[in-house]
Amino acid sequence: RDGERAEKKRKEGAKESGKERRATMSAKYDRAITVFSPDGHLFQVEYAMEAVKRGTTAVGVRGKDSVVVAVERKATAKLQDAKTVRKLVQIDDHTCLVFSGLLADARTLIDRARVEAQSYRLTMDEPASVEHIARYIANIQQKYTQSGGVRPFGVSTFVLGFDGENPRLFQTDPSGTFSEWKANAVGRNSKTIREYLEKNFEDTEGRATPILALKALTEMVEPSSKMIDVAVLTKGSPTTYLSNEEIDAMLKEIEEEKASKLSRQAIST
Repeated sequence: RDGERAEKKRKEGAKESGKERRATMSAKYDRAITVFSPDGHLFQVEYAMEAVKRGTTAVGVRGKDSVVVAVERKATAKLQDAKTVRKLVQIDDHTCLVFSGLLADARTLIDRARVEAQSYRLTMDEPASVEHIARYIANIQQKYTQSGGVRPFGVSTFVLGFDGENPRLFQTDPSGTFSEWKANAVGRNSKTIREYLEKNFEDTEGRATPILALKALTEMVEPSSKMIDVAVLTKGSPTTYLSNEEIDAMLKEIEEEKASKLSRQAIST
């Protein structure tokens, strides 16, 4: 028995020392953005992604004839003008951007993306594609993961719009990667919303697209027009920001649909 106790104590000691080594390793390698940890992590990039996860929730959905984003509206102070903290911004006539994460970091990326869009239009005599803007933003974010004396952008963005006849929805993240999506979510509780979209996504058109985005967002956000902003992009038209009345009407329709579904289930059981 004494031998078993000694062996158990030795294993517990080895486990504790392993935890201490990992904690020490993290402390050593999370101070320099340009240094990989031995297990292949860039801790500052991972911390930037954590900043995004703590940001307000945003949902993007690509339909057949439109692209829609629904965003949780950030609570503002009583005397603050809410218009100055919008998460939805225009990049070009046909391109819109929504972000989750640090507002100041996003402002820098937005300004640079707008300059690039106008520079491309002036040089090429045509508007920059949605993919070009998304790649440009991702390239800036990537540069800030491998340069000394800087830190990564604590922002993840959706870049959406039309390239010709095709609606496009791209996401970028603090590591500098970008990818195209049919539907996705970023920010707080994004995993739960993404799982909802995976189960319920279908190719929609017209009014069904913003309703799907609202259904996904209200899985984790209070269903109220005071808490939600919605933007709709359609081909050949400027970005449409839904009014509080339009959002409330859609939310009422969603609630009635849920109530009807519950009543049918109750009858069947």
